[in-house]
Amino acid sequence: MIDLTLATWDHDRCLALHQGQVKVSGVELDCSIHPTSKLFPWAVQDARFDITEMSVSSYVLQLSRGGSDYTAIPAFVSRAFRHAGFFARAGAGITSPADFANRRIGVPEYQMTAALWMRGILADEYGVDCSAIHWLTGALDDGIRRERLELALPPGMMVEPIKDGDTLQAMLLRGEIDGLLAPKPPQAFLDGNPSLIRLFPDFETAEQAYFRKTGFFPIMHLIGVRKTVAAEYPWLARALYDSFVEARDLALKRLRDIWLGNANRLSLPWLGASMERTLATLGPDFWSYGFTANRAEIDAICRYSTEQHLAASRVRPEALFHPSVLDT
Repeated sequence: MIDLTLATWDHDRCLALHQGQVKVSGVELDCSIHPTSKLFPWAVQDARFDITEMSVSSYVLQLSRGGSDYTAIPAFVSRAFRHAGFFARAGAGITSPADFANRRIGVPEYQMTAALWMRGILADEYGVDCSAIHWLTGALDDGIRRERLELALPPGMMVEPIKDGDTLQAMLLRGEIDGLLAPKPPQAFLDGNPSLIRLFPDFETAEQAYFRKTGFFPIMHLIGVRKTVAAEYPWLARALYDSFVEARDLALKRLRDIWLGNANRLSLPWLGASMERTLATLGPDFWSYGFTANRAEIDAICRYSTEQHLAASRVRPEALFHPSVLDT
């Protein structure tokens, strides 16, 4: 039995591991739960945990520069459609993402995976080159935020940090930027400020259409295993993958039981409608793990990283993962 540390956010897909319902054969886990705002810097800056949740964009960036302290398993513990995150200032003349070209646009971190996907949508669906935008980076609506890894951008590429203490939301409201790529709705939008508009008001329909066209349910995070540990225990990566699959399956079974139960156990009035639309659009394996079924999507991530001047060179999808899990 080996002792290892595990850290993720409290995704329902991970809780069975944290709570001990699912075990990893041959491993005693010391589990902790942390927000990704802490986990991601720890992963790329000091490799704090033996097994950790990681930003796929930052991981690809590190691999392109010569390596990471981690190798990954294709347990995609966070996925999220991103059409809901395009915001603009009312009166700025922006009615479509295509209008972001040649504008000043805010994003919390240029390298963050949500922004990687949204710029990919801008390029693939609307013909907008990320180099044709002046990017402002920093806190969305509260606090201070900086890039977790240093960027190496080509001459003329405009990615500029805002002043500490300022926020992208405030700059948008003051007219100093024109739009936002936001991983969550800005607080002013939630408060009903009419100066902030969402470019896809019916974002669910737009995201369903995007999935039907591309087959992508955007991968945000994956699980990394410290390379030195994986090398010492070659069986570990596959055992971890199998346990993360089991934990996901338990979470999805619980969700199905709640959906089909006699009493509504979640405080969501239209949970049933959402489940039925999800299954009709994405199919029964709507939270897919494994390399083979997701290779095309991982390849798109690697392409976006190169096109957006993040990765120093094109990373092959196979390079992200431990060899023992490439047949999953």
